[in-house]
Amino acid sequence: MTLATELQSALRNLIALLAILNPIGAIPIFIALTNDETVAQRRATAKMAARAVAVVLIVAAFLGDYILRFFGISIAAFQVAGGMVLMLLAFNMLQAKSSRYRHTPEEAAEGMQKEAVAVVPLAIPLLAGPGTMVTVIIAHNKNHGWLADGLLVLDILIIALVAYAALRLAEPLTRRLGVTGINITTRIFGLLLAAIAVTFLANGLTTLFPGLHAGVLE
Repeated sequence: MTLATELQSALRNLIALLAILNPIGAIPIFIALTNDETVAQRRATAKMAARAVAVVLIVAAFLGDYILRFFGISIAAFQVAGGMVLMLLAFNMLQAKSSRYRHTPEEAAEGMQKEAVAVVPLAIPLLAGPGTMVTVIIAHNKNHGWLADGLLVLDILIIALVAYAALRLAEPLTRRLGVTGINITTRIFGLLLAAIAVTFLANGLTTLFPGLHAGVLE
């Protein structure tokens, strides 16, 4: 693959990860979980959450394929399953709802009782949840060579940095955007995510059932 193609693929992965991560949508939950923390403590929580997101997604990207092989799961089947998970997330985002597939009320309540909420539930599963893990595993499976892998790691580091920035600026962003602004942003990300989910489903189904592809061509 040429450098231009690799960069284009990396950009697509970055947009997909940003849409799934939806850092703006995570702001209200971050504020609720850290309402009794000082400014310095919130900054430390945001930094730890961003680091955890980066570590979890890098590990998922490079070990996910081995885990799938261990359980005898094909990447096509994983694409179909992942597409369905992403579609469920997208439907909730289009309605500006907080999805139970990203985190449950029980996890949020447990997080409220902990001294540190950066890793659970903020990083996992709110930010680095099933959707983002599915995306990086599939992206890594398509990669060929160190350049593509390096660009994927760069994508992950960028979204971790974006997550940190969103959480770090949670209060001023909330004041500026308001509930309506956050909901609009969430819906836009949801629409992008729905399109990505359809692509995952289509690619997985045509691989599992080649006749579908032939039927479309006819």
